[in-house]
Amino acid sequence: MGRSKQLEFACTHWGGHRRGSGRKPQGPRTRVTHTPRPRHAARTPVHITLRLAEKLPSLRSRVNHRVVLDGLLASSKPGFRVVHYAALTNHIHLICEASGTSALSRGMQGLCIRLARRLNRSWGRTGTVFDDHYHVHSLRTPTEVRNALRYVLNNARRHGLALQSEVDPCSSARWLDSNAGPFPTPRTWLLRAGWRRLKGSGAGKDRLW
Repeated sequence: MGRSKQLEFACTHWGGHRRGSGRKPQGPRTRVTHTPRPRHAARTPVHITLRLAEKLPSLRSRVNHRVVLDGLLASSKPGFRVVHYAALTNHIHLICEASGTSALSRGMQGLCIRLARRLNRSWGRTGTVFDDHYHVHSLRTPTEVRNALRYVLNNARRHGLALQSEVDPCSSARWLDSNAGPFPTPRTWLLRAGWRRLKGSGAGKDRLW
């Protein structure tokens, strides 16, 4: 059988970049751009924000938080680790490590699919769970890591949510100073030791919360 030959069409005015083309933002929230993400270095932790689609239940109920926590724990694989998290009503903050750009992309793809399936099963529904692309911010210095930890682990308080204890139970704050937590031990120097060398990063009144 002879090799098929690709057909060439004379019409050249279709396709390609056109002003105003592409998916338009929907709703009041600004969408994350679909530009290629920068390359990720294994030595750099990342702060990731993952938002729910509109009109879904809060992630902070006892049942929904348990589903989220189990999904996050199941998502740490060789080359990709969820080290810290905070579940808010309609979004999740993560601090992760990955061995490279591809590992970060694959890890987050698997995490989003896993969480979406588990939450949909728990809610008895089908359809979109997470809104658009996730947002990634690389943490390149000890100060950036400390600020990200403080932001993530205190995020419920920043949103004005009432807490019955010093730490947010829907976050990994309770395991910050413990080696007995369920999440993987950090491997990057920045997340394992670097931020702790900054003044005011110890226990007691100078803790992150």
